Amino acid sequence: MEKYIKPFVDVCVKIFKEFIGCDLTAGHPYFENKNAPQDWDISAIIGLTGEARGAVVISMKKELAVKLTGLLTGSEHKELDGEVVDAVGEIVNIIAGNVKRELEEAFRLVISLPSIVEGKEHIIKWPTNLARIMCIPFTVFENSFCLSVAIESVKRA
Repeated sequence: MEKYIKPFVDVCVKIFKEFIGCDLTAGHPYFENKNAPQDWDISAIIGLTGEARGAVVISMKKELAVKLTGLLTGSEHKELDGEVVDAVGEIVNIIAGNVKRELEEAFRLVISLPSIVEGKEHIIKWPTNLARIMCIPFTVFENSFCLSVAIESVKRA
C-alpha cells in the first residue's frame, strides 16, 4: 500500500511548494470510515479509471480554502464563492494529474473532471465495493486538510 500512497504525499508537498509557495507537513495515513461525516466544509473529488479505478478527494475547512485561493489568485475571499470552489477543484486536479504520471509504470489511468461537495460535515458516498479509503492528513498554516485516496487494480478477464 505504501508504494501507492507515497506518490500522493510527494506530489502534495511539491504542488503546495511550487504552486502556492508553502510547506506542508504530512501526518500518518489512516483508513477512513466510508460513511462517517467529516469535519470539512468543502471537498473536491477526482475519479480514476483505466487499469485501476478509484478516487482522490481533497477535503478542508472554509478558512483554509479561502486562504489557499488568496495565495493562488492574489485576491481576497471570505466565503466559499465560485473562485474558491474553482481553486479547490484545480488543486485536486493538479494533484491527480501529477500522481497519474507517477503511477504510469503500474497503471494507465484516466482522471475525471473535479466535482465539488460543500457543506458542514458532508459525507462522500464511496462505492461499497471500492477498496478501503486511505486518508493522508496534512498540516499547512496551522490548518489541517485530508487527501483521501481509494485505488484498486481492475482485473482483466
